[in-house]
Amino acid sequence: MSKYRVLIDANDEKGLVYKVSTVFYNNDLNILSNSEFVDKENNKFFMRSVVDGDIEYSKLEKLLSDVLPSNATVEVIAPKKKNIIIMATKEMHALGDILIRHEDGELEANILAVISNYDDLASFVAKFDIPFVTISHVDLDRAEHETKILECLAGFKDIDYIVLAKYMRILTPRFVEVYEDRIINIHHSFLPAFIGANPYKQAYDRGVKIIGATSHFVNNNLDEGPIIAQEVIHVDHAYGWKDMQRSGKDVEKVVLSRALKLALEDRIFVYANKTVIF
Repeated sequence: MSKYRVLIDANDEKGLVYKVSTVFYNNDLNILSNSEFVDKENNKFFMRSVVDGDIEYSKLEKLLSDVLPSNATVEVIAPKKKNIIIMATKEMHALGDILIRHEDGELEANILAVISNYDDLASFVAKFDIPFVTISHVDLDRAEHETKILECLAGFKDIDYIVLAKYMRILTPRFVEVYEDRIINIHHSFLPAFIGANPYKQAYDRGVKIIGATSHFVNNNLDEGPIIAQEVIHVDHAYGWKDMQRSGKDVEKVVLSRALKLALEDRIFVYANKTVIF
């Protein structure tokens, strides 16, 4: 018996669920879970099913493609651990949360390495027996530094996702293009508010009553990529901006790990700079 995650993205039309379910039934596949969504404004249909039975994934993919609209995207995925690279700078909280969850078996991932532009976190990462690579940006311009990182990444096979766990450098379009929709970032603010540097100071100056964190895919617009997960907590007039920052770190690490888990479980559809999440 094989278990598959089936992801379908198509223009909406009548009978799509029936057609897909019929393919499952005719091939003696059992539906373990199923979620659907129709974006009526854009006439888009999304479906995520988990099925099990005896069939090759390539055959199932073709059978589904044959009954769906010609522009449909169909992915049949055999669940397995995905390969990830984590990039960090000096802050430990977001990275540490992922490493602990991974050690506890919570994440369906193989962490291939942690890459940083400083060596501050090397001894911490070593406790988890995960390779740590320092690629310093000192005396290099941005393009030269990114070239060294890309060369390093090319040495790893089949990277599914790159996770920016408080990696405090802006990636160029060249880098983003190589890993489009595969770079997950955590932003220490409830986007789209307070983008850029020191959002907690911005939030304090504005007198906000909630602060939050946003995890999103990276694109070529700073902090404007498709949002995966967000969370907020309440603050009041007694909080200074550093108090907000300390509280915000707890939110940041939870939101990033939540977003990563959704990606590892193939629960995210990206379209029109937005996400549909099952």
